[in-house]
Amino acid sequence: MKPPVFEYLEPRTVEDTVRILAESNGVAALLAGGQSLLPLLNHRRIRPRAVVDLNRVPGLDSVRLVGGSVRIGALTRLRALEAHAALADVLPVLPQTVRLVAYPQIRSRGTLGGSLCHADPAAELPALAMALGARLRLAAQSGERTVEAAAFYHPRGGTTLRPGELLTEVEFPPAERFRWRFEEVPRAGQRGLPLVGACAGVVRDTDGTVTRARFAGSGVAARPVRLPEGEHALVGGPLTAATARAAAEAAAASAAPPSDAHGSGDYRRALLRTTLQRALDEVRS
Repeated sequence: MKPPVFEYLEPRTVEDTVRILAESNGVAALLAGGQSLLPLLNHRRIRPRAVVDLNRVPGLDSVRLVGGSVRIGALTRLRALEAHAALADVLPVLPQTVRLVAYPQIRSRGTLGGSLCHADPAAELPALAMALGARLRLAAQSGERTVEAAAFYHPRGGTTLRPGELLTEVEFPPAERFRWRFEEVPRAGQRGLPLVGACAGVVRDTDGTVTRARFAGSGVAARPVRLPEGEHALVGGPLTAATARAAAEAAAASAAPPSDAHGSGDYRRALLRTTLQRALDEVRS
């Protein structure tokens, strides 16, 4: 199919972009990598009056290390994150997770901000943002605000972006001493969105006691979710095969995944238990 008729706009600054968004009254679509937007346009699932191309707006594709945190522009290509040498040292779970996203061709055009704002509940990067406690900087004509990933995703799906807002930067706070891993189970016969994914991060004391844990899951709710029951089950003891299994069981038991054409809720719950245990086994090794 062909997309509907729309006006094509190319702002050159963030200020121009948010002005256009404010004047559009919610009927403009943002074009970053186009991996999500173009199929929606071609299938006419959306009919914006204008498409606003962000690719000529400078300053939205930077990767900066500031005081232990990692700050990434929303327009940064996934391929750039996958190959970024400093990220491999400071936050290795980010390039590790990016490599799980679809295909190299998709990652060469897809952007971090596009994935986070598209907010597919099965996607890897929203769940990773939830696990890492990412902070998202949003610009509008009225000013800027910063929201935690947990507040960015609406419980019933989608995001809490306000009309006229633009995601400009994502900050991943310092994660000293954490060891992270993202594991997933792909859908049968395809390398696209996974059926279920799980991210696990653990901090251990010198005697091996787990002092902090952060878990998140994808594909098990209408949005990416933290799994605090699993975290609580692990903190305070050693990270062994048995405690990893118990934590994964607790996390899975707390989830209420939906059923769809790809699998039942019970099946997704079992996959969550398996993927989280695999992630913890990698952290433990």
